[in-house]
Amino acid sequence: MTLPALKKCDAGPAVAELKTLLGERLSTAAAVREHHGKDVSYHEGASPDAVAFAESTEEVAEIVKICARHAVPVVAFGTGTSLEGHIAALAGGVCIDVSGMKAILEVNQADLDCRVQAGVTRKQLNTYLRDQGLMFPIDPGADASLGGMTATRASGTNAVRYGTMRENVLGLTVVLPDGRIVRTGGRARKSSAGYDLTRLFVGSEGTLGVITEVQLRLYGIPEAIAAAVCSFDSLEGAVDTVIATIQMGVPVARIELLDAVQMDACNRYSSLNYPAQPTLFFEFHGTEQGTREQSEMVGAIAAENGGGEFRWETLAEARNKLWQARHDAYFAALALRPGAGGWPTDVCVPISRLAECIRETQKDIEESGLLAPIVGHVGDGNFHLVYLIDPENAEELARASAHNERMVMRAIAMGGTCTGEHGVGYGKKGFLLAEQGEAVAVMRTLKQALDPQGIMNPGKIFSA
Repeated sequence: MTLPALKKCDAGPAVAELKTLLGERLSTAAAVREHHGKDVSYHEGASPDAVAFAESTEEVAEIVKICARHAVPVVAFGTGTSLEGHIAALAGGVCIDVSGMKAILEVNQADLDCRVQAGVTRKQLNTYLRDQGLMFPIDPGADASLGGMTATRASGTNAVRYGTMRENVLGLTVVLPDGRIVRTGGRARKSSAGYDLTRLFVGSEGTLGVITEVQLRLYGIPEAIAAAVCSFDSLEGAVDTVIATIQMGVPVARIELLDAVQMDACNRYSSLNYPAQPTLFFEFHGTEQGTREQSEMVGAIAAENGGGEFRWETLAEARNKLWQARHDAYFAALALRPGAGGWPTDVCVPISRLAECIRETQKDIEESGLLAPIVGHVGDGNFHLVYLIDPENAEELARASAHNERMVMRAIAMGGTCTGEHGVGYGKKGFLLAEQGEAVAVMRTLKQALDPQGIMNPGKIFSA
């Protein structure tokens, strides 16, 4: 996607001041700046003028104060795994890299919560928690930073049971655009005290402040975990199985859909041997008896909808291989067309409209002559596809862009959203007005109130 045209700032005075503050932890090297201005998507990147490697909340505050004095943009950076151009420094400025802020500050085992610095990744946290019988279940695929996951309101394969970051963030420490440090929420499971500022910052994509600490809800590791794979004669049968399972209230932990193209890609890339058919990956959490009851109910539903036998994976190593294959679906798709670029996108619809939306999207893919495997967290109505395109072929890019627009507008018309978990960034901000209407004006008002200079990640979510 072409970069939005934003006026570039004069960052020189701010960079000089930051060099005095940070020394070698401020970089203006071209390679470092380029790395921090490009995420893992096809969206064009834009390098900041400098990258500041912060080590504490107080240091982030000092960096932001200097940038505010000089009206220089600030872009926060965790691991750079976003998908809609979130970290592109569209107006230049200073990137604040919080990846060195990796302290797990407290774990309250009895209360099932913890507090971490923003640079801690989900895998790092779960490795730390394992010996205490605890886990943090939100898994967007990439080993993203928890600060970045909060800023983009991430979710993942477990969202159908455990929710998204919105439900699992109890409180935050945030540096505001003027350098003030605020702490929102707390450890209580509920509160009626004032505005819910925590939810304001969750999903704000760095446009309202820099998240430096996160208080998170934790869960006990289940007594029993079982994964299963079921192939279907048709995509409709697989999706109908999902809808019936959710409507019956079966508490599955994961339900992932892969269409026949994506399943074939995963077989090749991850050395699996499942039929190249529409397929559901399930995971059940609970007691031994509970997981058995859940699986029997879902098995019966699947059989009614043309599903084959369940292939079970109960050993941790086999389950890990299965879910790693699911997380590697993007790379598996890329391998279907060597040399092609990948354009990932997603939408989310009410579960009752899921089958219709996927069916129409798949028909549209075929009629458009595109190669675009479908995969999704269909337990909550969210599905993704990745267009495999030649980035030098303008006509092919135009077809993909037109298809993406039709898919997004179809989802919105069904009562859904332009993005279930990728976020808006600058890649999808053109669709936000169609979805949110006058609410976008309210967002602008909030942005202006907190960030009157417009220095926090400018050009993202909506135009100023």
